[in-house]
Amino acid sequence: MKKETYSIIGMHCASCALNIEKELKKTKGVSEVVVNFANEQASLQFDEKVIDLDGIIAAVKKVGDYEVVTGQVEQKKKSELDQLRHKLVFAAVVSVIIMLLMFGSVFDRPTSWTIMLVLTTPVMFWTGWQFFRSAIGSARRLRANMDTLISIGTGAAYLYSAAATLLPSFFATIGQELHVYFDAAAMIITLILLGRYLEARAKGQAGKAIEKLAKLQAKSARVFRDGQEVEIGIDQVVVGDKIIVRPGEKIPVDGFIIEGASAIDESMITGESIPVDKQVGDEVIGATINKSGSFTFEAKHVGAETALSQIIQLVRDAQGSKAPIQRLADLVASYFVPVVISVAVVAFLVWVFIVGQSLAFSMIIAVTVLIIACPCALGLATPTAIMVGTGKGALHGILIKNAEALEKAHKIKTLVLDKTGTITKGEPEVTDVVGDDDVLRLAASLEVMSEHPLARAIVSAAKEKKLKLSKPEKFEAVTGLGVSGQVDGATVIVGTPKFIESQGVDYKPLRSEAIELEKAGKTVVFVAKAGKAIGCIALADTVKETSKEAVQQLKQFGIELFVITGDNTATAWAIAEQIGIDQEHVRARVLPKDKAKVVRELQDQGKVVGMVGDGINDAPALAQSDLGFAIGSGTDVAIESAEIILVKGDLQDVVRAIRLSQKTMRTIKGNLFWALAYNTAGIPIAAGVLYPLGILLSPIFASAAMAFSSLFVVLNSLRLKRQKL
Repeated sequence: MKKETYSIIGMHCASCALNIEKELKKTKGVSEVVVNFANEQASLQFDEKVIDLDGIIAAVKKVGDYEVVTGQVEQKKKSELDQLRHKLVFAAVVSVIIMLLMFGSVFDRPTSWTIMLVLTTPVMFWTGWQFFRSAIGSARRLRANMDTLISIGTGAAYLYSAAATLLPSFFATIGQELHVYFDAAAMIITLILLGRYLEARAKGQAGKAIEKLAKLQAKSARVFRDGQEVEIGIDQVVVGDKIIVRPGEKIPVDGFIIEGASAIDESMITGESIPVDKQVGDEVIGATINKSGSFTFEAKHVGAETALSQIIQLVRDAQGSKAPIQRLADLVASYFVPVVISVAVVAFLVWVFIVGQSLAFSMIIAVTVLIIACPCALGLATPTAIMVGTGKGALHGILIKNAEALEKAHKIKTLVLDKTGTITKGEPEVTDVVGDDDVLRLAASLEVMSEHPLARAIVSAAKEKKLKLSKPEKFEAVTGLGVSGQVDGATVIVGTPKFIESQGVDYKPLRSEAIELEKAGKTVVFVAKAGKAIGCIALADTVKETSKEAVQQLKQFGIELFVITGDNTATAWAIAEQIGIDQEHVRARVLPKDKAKVVRELQDQGKVVGMVGDGINDAPALAQSDLGFAIGSGTDVAIESAEIILVKGDLQDVVRAIRLSQKTMRTIKGNLFWALAYNTAGIPIAAGVLYPLGILLSPIFASAAMAFSSLFVVLNSLRLKRQKL
């Protein structure tokens, strides 16, 4: 099975999208399909052995005058927008002239009507031809869409007016008073074009997130080929290429450094503005920026496999998916157009035969019903908010895989947090030093020669305190025990009690303090100088700076929190206490395979459970949960196991994801309310229920209201871009 997303040009309402979706669903070889009206895309899963792109194009063409675009999509959309603008300007100018002729007295009535007929014709059949072409195509297949409503409404007004202009004697014989509605026909077309133009521009803003992400990609790479340094396009880079990166340049693709070192700005992935030091063996990510030194790295992931490409694909998939709440809008839209046509016909018949109004009056009532009822706003209500919401999340490092996950996030009432790498930093850090600064300085001077994680933590702590390190004269490491050597002319030993004791050093004076530190779940190393124990250093995997605040904010949402870890109980309790989670909500010494069982037990109690983990050893639990949040880079197992990926590895992004879900759902519900309220109130008024009170809606105002309703929904969704998470 192949999964692809294609752009479809020519959709004008939710009915268009639904008709295409229905046709593709019944096409042989297609197993899954979602057609999104807001971003004008169709996401399909199909069997390549049964159907190819030509077959998909043919299936879409069967529905109506729609075009499947596989390349140069942005150029095609820009061309369409430019053409729409030109038509809009022409239609607007002509409509103003027609309005002046309607109310002016320069010409006699027959001459004015004839001029208006000549002016209205190109507005109808050049600027408005797209509506008629689409409606005719749908009618041939016994379907209806928004263009059907527009075409019937404006066509009826135009044809009636043309007949009144060219055949006035006929109307005289049947006793009908003569009226023309060229102004209504032209102005309706103009206002609908204006609505579509503004809507297209606004929809373009809603989908800007992918464009911004794509612009982060480097355009070229400097590689070694046949012993020569050559510059090639980014699409020509292959796995295994040796790539040179100089200061200030973007890293072209993902890989690992094989020569040199540098500080790299990874803010586009992590959100952290401080550059990260990298050396031989360290991974680098495509589209991040090299800030200082030059280095050579080997390409590991290229093209669609890079972290940035995967992020873009995740956002694209999410924006093309449907939230469960959209089913209501789809259901309404599927029946909407036929119902509206029926209402217009009934209104016409009632006003002619029951009330006894003229044909012209009754026809205008029917036209107004058809124009005001276009279901654009309903079709845009959900997908535009989803597009903006998922795009905003991506720009904040919150990657949401589908619309369902975005909708589900605010429903979570129980959240299970992995400890290591989620609540904590996932690497050791110096927490306590027993003794003076010389204890840390001497230990760091010696440990600078070691690659052990504890050694790196000790050196890092000394550098943070700006202690001046000495160069060791001798150095020896004993695996799993410690190190020894000469620093400032004295023998220095750093290591476990067993190692210190084996070197003939008495560490008993420090034992009681060491025991207290170990009870708190910390690892303790002793430091000896010239045969005497001078202090000890405690290290632990420390809590991230933002974890405690994130836990407090999650509690404010009414979420019950659990900590789950494979670590010992004392350490787990200590960490939970630091962030404000009760001991009874801690599950310690849990193996990776049993984490999913813990989640299942909570689900069996009727809880909606979210799981936050690093996406590797937590994969089973992430998959078991109702909604999985993966902390990390958003690649490999994390993408497979979780539905929301938190690129920055910050627990506060869980808070932001839930808040984004709340705001997006609030926006969707508001959009749906106003779209349905607009049609519910507008159709009866258009049908003339308020005429006894002297209120009759003009078709021109109906078309303006229809355009405004669509624009309102899109602009309301765009408000999400400005809201703080």
